[in-house]
Amino acid sequence: MPLLTDPVGIAGLVVREVRTGSRGGETTRIAVARRSYPTDQADLWDALTNGERIPRWFLPVSGDLKPGGRYQLEGNANGVVEECEAPRRFAVTWEMGPQVSWLTVTLSAREDGTVLELEHEAPVDPEFWAQYGPGAVGVGWDLALLGLGLHVETSAALDAAEVLTFHTTPEGVEFIRTAANGWADAAVADGDDPTAAITAADQTVTFYTTEPEEGAEH
Repeated sequence: MPLLTDPVGIAGLVVREVRTGSRGGETTRIAVARRSYPTDQADLWDALTNGERIPRWFLPVSGDLKPGGRYQLEGNANGVVEECEAPRRFAVTWEMGPQVSWLTVTLSAREDGTVLELEHEAPVDPEFWAQYGPGAVGVGWDLALLGLGLHVETSAALDAAEVLTFHTTPEGVEFIRTAANGWADAAVADGDDPTAAITAADQTVTFYTTEPEEGAEH
């Protein structure tokens, strides 16, 4: 049974926006993703910040998940918890080797659930942006928000085997393509050239859906 039966519809639950910003005089681009979840704010906050729940839908995490503490996501980013205002907002640095960017997540209650807004701000590498646009980081967050939604439905852990192979399935490819095209539209709305944005989206899809050759880095 596929992980998703309606990949286009599920990808469409995310509202995507791209903004241009600056930090320390350096130009940044900000990928913003919003999605509503059918659960209360306290439960969604717990799913996002409880070290025992995070691995059920994302990655194992270690460290001190308090302001000033450092965290490490297994095989992925690490950083510092800069803000934590339960159950509304947290902000962390997102560090991959020498690259530092900034992640902020805000929750707001609605009658039918809770809206999550994720902002990922990073310095602009013109060459990398030309190749992939916002989809490089944006599609990764789409996949994480998808996992969060599946977890919230049942509170159960996702099937690791299904998660690891999702990007190679027809449903996974369709989800990733829909998300990448959504990020391209958001980049165009922020001033990017439409043709360049579409090309970058296509290259993002290839990146996420192609298995690396044995011994190659991806």
